[in-house]
Amino acid sequence: MTSTIMRQEALEVPDLISRQLNENKALCQTLAKTLRSLNPSFIVTVGRGTSDHAGVFAKYLIEIELGIQVSSSAPSVSSIYHKKINLENAVVIFISQSGRSPDILDQVKMAKSSGAYCIALINDETSPIVDLVDTVIPLKAGEEKAVAATKSYLLTLSALLQLVSYWGGNIKLESALNTLPSLMNMVVNSPQQLKEKDFLSMKHCVVLGRGFGYATALEIALKLKEVCGIHAEAFSSAEFLHGPVTLAEQKLSIINIPIKDESYSSHKELIDNIAARGAELISMQQINEKIHPRIAALTFLQRFYLDVEKIAISRGVNPDTPPGLKKVTKTI
Repeated sequence: MTSTIMRQEALEVPDLISRQLNENKALCQTLAKTLRSLNPSFIVTVGRGTSDHAGVFAKYLIEIELGIQVSSSAPSVSSIYHKKINLENAVVIFISQSGRSPDILDQVKMAKSSGAYCIALINDETSPIVDLVDTVIPLKAGEEKAVAATKSYLLTLSALLQLVSYWGGNIKLESALNTLPSLMNMVVNSPQQLKEKDFLSMKHCVVLGRGFGYATALEIALKLKEVCGIHAEAFSSAEFLHGPVTLAEQKLSIINIPIKDESYSSHKELIDNIAARGAELISMQQINEKIHPRIAALTFLQRFYLDVEKIAISRGVNPDTPPGLKKVTKTI
């Protein structure tokens, strides 16, 4: 296997982000004005799998940059338990590539009836969710054929960054976003960081980050499970010290995501502690220390997606069609 669809789609990301930021600019500016007028008391994110990880990224981004509390919703509360939540003066952000899962659609209906302003970040603009929400932010990732989401996930993050930069009037973040396509191209052309030899016999590992690094760790752990068949779990490095750190003494493999933002020094101290206990550390690296701290996570993921494709192939797995998975998963 010389080239996979997963790799080809990951390589599309720099150009797609450039197009997305340009084509969604007016939409995000208008939506930001609406959101400032609404002045929501809190924000709720709704998503499954990769989309839920984007919701964790959104939590850190919105709470840090806008000072508004963000929580993740449990779709089964409405779809299985048939309960209604008071969402008056809330904004609910639905994140989905397909927008077709019954539980997500049920959650939209519940949120609307509960008084929430609903936004959907969606890749498939023919999705039924489009007609249910107040505003749609199209991801503009194009058709994604590989089962493991790459470009749609990164374009979800760039869409969130663009909206929040306008919402908070953050000129520095808006300016940094304009450099993101070139940064992603730089990552594409940078050396491979995760080596196949380190994963050939790996059965279990933990991925650690803090803040935006934790959101990134969640996505990395999912992809290791999806496309490599490795049992991987993600933790905040701070949370890992509260019990699970005892596993480090069994020479547990740990993948370190050291994003150089406000959390870096604390995260490094925790990682040094964990490594001293006997863990086998595999660290990714930020390609440029001057990258705006809010967009750094995307550069880690761009490199990871290209590296994990090679790791999967070395383990005899086709990353385009992992065993037992489908592109669209519909849950109730």
